[in-house]
Amino acid sequence: MNGGRAGAGERDGGFLRRTWAMLVKELLQLRRDRITFATMILIPLMQLLLFGYAINTNPRNLPAIVLMQEESDVGRAILTAMRNTAYFSFVRQARTEAEFDRLIADGTAQFGVEIPANFERALRRGERPALLVAADATDPVATGSALAALNGLVRTALRRERGLPDEAPPASFEIRTHARYNPAAVTQLNIVPGLLGIILTMTMLIFTALSVTRERERGTMESLLAMPIRPVEIMLGKILPYVGVGFIQAAIIVGAGTLVFGVPIVGNLALLAALSTLFIATNLSIGYTFSTVAQNQLQAVQMAFMFFLPNILLSGFMFPFAGMPRWAQWIGEVLPLTHYLRITRGIMLKGTDLATLQYDTLMLAAAMLVAMTIAVLRFRQTLD
Repeated sequence: MNGGRAGAGERDGGFLRRTWAMLVKELLQLRRDRITFATMILIPLMQLLLFGYAINTNPRNLPAIVLMQEESDVGRAILTAMRNTAYFSFVRQARTEAEFDRLIADGTAQFGVEIPANFERALRRGERPALLVAADATDPVATGSALAALNGLVRTALRRERGLPDEAPPASFEIRTHARYNPAAVTQLNIVPGLLGIILTMTMLIFTALSVTRERERGTMESLLAMPIRPVEIMLGKILPYVGVGFIQAAIIVGAGTLVFGVPIVGNLALLAALSTLFIATNLSIGYTFSTVAQNQLQAVQMAFMFFLPNILLSGFMFPFAGMPRWAQWIGEVLPLTHYLRITRGIMLKGTDLATLQYDTLMLAAAMLVAMTIAVLRFRQTLD
C-alpha cells in the first residue's frame, strides 16, 4: 500500500518537474524570438493607443474654404460662427469660382462655403436668399455630421448678428448643399476604391514577406547564395512575378466594383493602372524587406501584420483622415495606403489627373525606393 502511494507521489512529482521544464524551455525560446515577443506586446499597445487617441468617428476640424462674393456683416458673422465650431477649420479664401472648385477637387478642402453677392440685402428684404455649401462626399461619414450641424449654426449666427434672441423666428434664407462626387452618399462608392488598396496591401505584403524566409526554411538559400547573382537581381526576380498577380487582383476588384456595385471610373483608367502598379511594387518591396529581417515565416507574417494594422486604421479607409489628431495624420502620411486611397478615390470618383496626384505619386515612389534600398542592404549582409 505504502509502495503504491510512493509510486504515485513520484509520478506526480515527475509530472510537475516535466511541466516546469517545458515551461522554462518555452520562456527561453520566447526570449530568443524577440520579434514574436515584441509583436505580443506592441500589437495590443498599438490598438489601445490608436483606438483611444487617433480614431474619431465624429470628425472635427475638417478643412474648409470660403468664397465671399460680397463683404458684409452677415457674411463675416457666418464665417465667425463656423470658425468657432469644432467642425470646420478654414484653410483658405478662394478668389474665384474656378479656384473654389479646384481646391475641393484636389482635396485641399473638404467643405466650401460660398456667400453670393447681395446676400445681406436680399436677407433684409425677406427674399429668402441661398447660402451655397459644397462638400466632398467621397467619404460620407466625414461630411454627414458637419452638414447636419450647419443649418442650425448659420441660423444662430444670423440671429446674434441682428441682435435677436435665440427664441426669435429664424431668418428666412436657404442653405443649398451640393454633395459632390457622391451626392446620394452611397457607401459602396467610398468602400470599393478603399478595398482595392486594402486587399493589395494585405496580399502583396504576405507574398513577399515569406519569400526569403521560405528559402531559408527549405534549405535552398545556400544554393541561391552560391549562384553568380547579385542581391538586387534576386529581389527583382522575386518581386516581378507578384506584380503581375497584383495587377490581376486589381483588375478583378475594379471590374467587380464597376459591374456589381456601380462604382464609376470618371478619370483615366490607364493612369489608375499605372499608379496601381506603383503601389503594388511599393508593398512588395516592403514585404521583401520584412523577409530579410525575419528568421522564419511566422515572424515574417507577424511583421507584415504589424505594418498592415496602422495602414488600415490611419489611412482614412475605416475612419475619416481629416478627423484624426495631427500626430496621427503625420504617421498616416508615411503609410503607402493613405496615398493610394487618395489616388483611387480621386481617379475613380473625381476624375483627378496626374498633376493633382503628384504629391501622392512621389510619396509612393519614395517609399518603394527606401524599402528596396533597405532590402538590398539587408540581403547583402546575408550574403556576407
